[in-house]
Amino acid sequence: MKEFISRDFGRIFVIAVILNYPWERTQSVLYRAEDGNVIPWWHCMLASLGDGLLVLIIVGVGWVLFGHPVWFEHPGVQGYVLMAVMALAMIIPIEWILMYRVEWWSYTADMYLVPGLAVGVSPIIQMLLLPPLIFWIVALWRKELS
Repeated sequence: MKEFISRDFGRIFVIAVILNYPWERTQSVLYRAEDGNVIPWWHCMLASLGDGLLVLIIVGVGWVLFGHPVWFEHPGVQGYVLMAVMALAMIIPIEWILMYRVEWWSYTADMYLVPGLAVGVSPIIQMLLLPPLIFWIVALWRKELS
């Protein structure tokens, strides 16, 4: 158990940050910083670290619901539904709060918004696509090491 937490949580986090950073950099042209400037690289790195934490939360919730820490190795329909529901339940309010309450950034006219939510489509797609990819990579890595 301790080995999983120290080794595999670390792997999941590192892979999540590595995969999220290019996405954050690519979509950064759809945002403006609070001063109106382009989002700098280090904002994207901070966002990637936050994305890594969100992925760890998905792992933890799956662990509790499915009763084992490596549920993501063979997620099945329930696992993929959990990933999608958790991703949406986290990213929509986070994006909305950081956009409209904290005002850390604003969207450019090029960002497509979800009707009725006024939240960007790109970060939602990011959180729907990347966690399954991250878990697949970690599952392969675990298989190679065993």
